[in-house]
Amino acid sequence: MTEPSKVIHVRNVGHEISENDLLQLFQPFGVITKLVMLRAKNQALLQMQDVSSAVNALQFYANVQPSIRGRNVYVQFSSHQELTTMDQNSQGRGDEPNRILLVTIHQMLYPITVEVLNQVFSPHGFVEKIVTFQKSAGFQALIQYQSRQSAVVARSALQGRNIYDGCCQLDIQFSNLDELQVNYNNERSRDFTNPNLPTEQKGRPSQQPGYGDAGSMYVQASGAREVVFPQMANAAAIAAAFGGGLPPGISGTNDRCTVLVSNLNTDRIDEDKLFNLFSIYGNIVRIKLLRNKPDHALIQMGDGFQAELAVHFLKGAMLFGKRMEVNFSKYPSITQGADTHEYMNSNLNRFNRNAAKNYRYCCSPTKMIHLSTLPQDVTEEEILNLLEEHGTIVNSKLFEMNGKKQALVQFENEEQATEALVCKHATSLSGSIIRISFSQLQTI
Repeated sequence: MTEPSKVIHVRNVGHEISENDLLQLFQPFGVITKLVMLRAKNQALLQMQDVSSAVNALQFYANVQPSIRGRNVYVQFSSHQELTTMDQNSQGRGDEPNRILLVTIHQMLYPITVEVLNQVFSPHGFVEKIVTFQKSAGFQALIQYQSRQSAVVARSALQGRNIYDGCCQLDIQFSNLDELQVNYNNERSRDFTNPNLPTEQKGRPSQQPGYGDAGSMYVQASGAREVVFPQMANAAAIAAAFGGGLPPGISGTNDRCTVLVSNLNTDRIDEDKLFNLFSIYGNIVRIKLLRNKPDHALIQMGDGFQAELAVHFLKGAMLFGKRMEVNFSKYPSITQGADTHEYMNSNLNRFNRNAAKNYRYCCSPTKMIHLSTLPQDVTEEEILNLLEEHGTIVNSKLFEMNGKKQALVQFENEEQATEALVCKHATSLSGSIIRISFSQLQTI
């Protein structure tokens, strides 16, 4: 065993474990003077005020397995007798201020791109460069500010905050890099001081340069698999939303975010109608109707899992008299342009809140639709008048749940219900923007 030290080395520190969790584990044994989280390695270094406090802690945990949030952690004396700034910087995770921040995003349920990161970090100063990459610690980014002061302010304001409600938590440390190297301006890297960079290397798909876990060296990734939007981090939560296991036919391992929809009715379809249908299965980033193939469209979903749900549940669905064909696209993402419709920041995306709840509603089109966010004084007649143009209504029911008006409407077949959903979801009824989903109930 390493000789006793007042510095304790903690292993198996998962991303769900916070600094405060570690403090609570060791505070009963004495004063803690320093704590360094080594997120990339799932480890931490913790310094007690004196050696005897550290000895007492390790003697206690030699007989009692320390556990945090259901995860066993393992403790031993560090080879360091003292934690210094130099020790911390050698891990690229120090507290020495620098204009480049290393950002790790935990609980990443929604896609994070260069544009999203720029929106989050630019209010605190001019962001010169951003590079994103996938490492063992998860999805990470390096953010280079024009000044060190801007980086200090940004870290202070954003550390521990969520980009989206309840997820995409920011873990921010100072990097010890002096300058970021950016070769391409695309969804994974951007040099805001040089807008003329190419989007990718000519003749081959772009490969994002990789930055070492320690943040201390630059290495070129060779043959790296291109990942535009990382997979959802919390597969267990997703499985729980489906009652403990994924639906039959869903692998949960797909990493292709863009789907190709064909055999559309060109006289009646548009981007917003496609958004209304595909947003049942995940957040929509952007949609593009193909000018050279008017009955084809590309739809970029929030991540590969959501794209898999859309392909699985909508393949062969009838819409406007046509049987849609839905497959994964060979394109990893849709390039922004005049002919694309942007939805990433739309408040109509259904999975910005209560994601697990929305996954439970995922199913193939049914004859029954569920209407919510209705006006409190709405009548059943108003609802029928709104929907009857889309098909034969067999049954309907207006009811109240938790003080809010909702309705079920049953059509003669799935195609009529699908048309009603794509045409009337997110429309206004007496000043309220109504929400429509498919219901899995067989009868009212």
